[in-house]
Amino acid sequence: MTRKSAAAICFIFFLPALQAQQHYLSQRPAILALPELSPAGALRERFALGFALPTPEAAPQLPTPSAPGASHSPVTVALYDRARIDTWQWFEAPPASETYAYLQNLLRISVLQKRDHWDWQLELAQPSIIHLPKDAVLPAPKGQLGLGGTYYFTDGGTTDPAAAFLKQGFVRYRFAGEDRSFRLGRIEFNEGLETTPKNKSVAWLQAYRVAARLIGNFGFSNAQRSLDGVDLRFSVCDYHVIVLAARADQGVFNMNGNPEVNVDIQYGAVTRPFANGNGVWRAFAIGYHDGRTGIVKTDNRPLAIRQADRRNIRLGTYGSDIVWTAPLAHGTFDLVAWGALQNGQWGTLNQSAAAGAIEGGYQFEKLKLRPWFRMGEYRSSGDGNPADHTHGTFSQLLPTPRVYARYPFFNSMDLNDQFVSAILRPTKQVAVRSDLHWLQLSNAKDLWYGGGGAYDNKVFGFTGRPSGGHTSFASFYDVSSDWAVAKQLDMNFYYAHVWGKSVIGAIYPRDRNSNFGYVEFVYHWAFPQRTN
Repeated sequence: MTRKSAAAICFIFFLPALQAQQHYLSQRPAILALPELSPAGALRERFALGFALPTPEAAPQLPTPSAPGASHSPVTVALYDRARIDTWQWFEAPPASETYAYLQNLLRISVLQKRDHWDWQLELAQPSIIHLPKDAVLPAPKGQLGLGGTYYFTDGGTTDPAAAFLKQGFVRYRFAGEDRSFRLGRIEFNEGLETTPKNKSVAWLQAYRVAARLIGNFGFSNAQRSLDGVDLRFSVCDYHVIVLAARADQGVFNMNGNPEVNVDIQYGAVTRPFANGNGVWRAFAIGYHDGRTGIVKTDNRPLAIRQADRRNIRLGTYGSDIVWTAPLAHGTFDLVAWGALQNGQWGTLNQSAAAGAIEGGYQFEKLKLRPWFRMGEYRSSGDGNPADHTHGTFSQLLPTPRVYARYPFFNSMDLNDQFVSAILRPTKQVAVRSDLHWLQLSNAKDLWYGGGGAYDNKVFGFTGRPSGGHTSFASFYDVSSDWAVAKQLDMNFYYAHVWGKSVIGAIYPRDRNSNFGYVEFVYHWAFPQRTN
């Protein structure tokens, strides 16, 4: 049986089960996402949500009974199930298999309760994958041929990995006022989402073009990322303040998300809305410590030097961002700016790096499809001298990289990314998005980076392939659709094609082009706590 036929059989058996569940279970109000910009499924790649407590990290909120006494349950019970068929055609790398498909499923079951000033949540996650490729991992520099190879390598060379673990488990005390709280335990966290703007365009831009660049739950991966720690939130006048101290958990590509990883973060931010809620501004600072001294770091130094470097990584990242919208003619103009500086110690090297992004767009509010056209540029520094005492590559820390690299063959390190984007809304239930990107490496002496940061204590988390002395990297086009099929069922589609250039051609000379796509079904259901 081929990989593609196995994935097709899984799809045939899985879809009727979803439809049966949808018919059987009671209806609930549609989740609160950004309905005018994207239906219920549109945040799926960003946050595996649908049932979290109504906090800023969790855009969808739990359903509430239509009248007091409509529910007799002392707790809220919620279920989220995501099934996705991934198909890959990586850059050609004989004799390995660069073309394959597999089925992945993520089940999350949550129980939570809110009582006066206290609330708590316990959540179990059960990720599993069927029919990973056995021959999609090659020696460097070709490496892992897509995420199928990454999952296979990370999970001990098994084609059908599965596990169950505690995804979230926390208690929270809410002081007088909803904007003041203290939370302790295992949590999910996405930096940049400290507030929930009422302006839907600002909310979308904050979620998709600002948040989780440096700290995120890696929602696209099958096991995702949690943190063990505390956070404190409060507001002073119009300023919202958050302070977080946490330790990263295993997960992402490793199906067992229970253990902790020897990586610590500290995060502080001040966020303030302006222009009558049509804009939001944030300043932030992040402390990052990686104590996994036995793991070889990924950078552009020779291997022997990196193997001898057993010093910790300690980084400070300081930045700010702004999102602003304004009416213009028959539509809405938007502007996004984000920037950060980074210093500290990269093992034995001094860290000195920076990154920034500038974007603009316009929505035609009066046209039928309400098209939204955007363009922008992102640039992060790369290292220009592997023999000096400075590491100049901007590190993404613990991000959700797929938000900004929708085809995950790269991340945002040592990168210059210019793009144009279009979003169409044919109906209230359907959103269609398409991007075109032109990618270059920032420095020819640095690497082609991938990955999303530390996810276990055995591998570094970021990968790097040599540039071959080139900066010309790739161009790629993609298209996605998010369809709210029913109140409890979403269907999402994605396809991308890459035209590889000199950097990719130096490693994969046989065929420097690539394709990736998936079809995804998301089922979400919740039985709410009684209101009285």
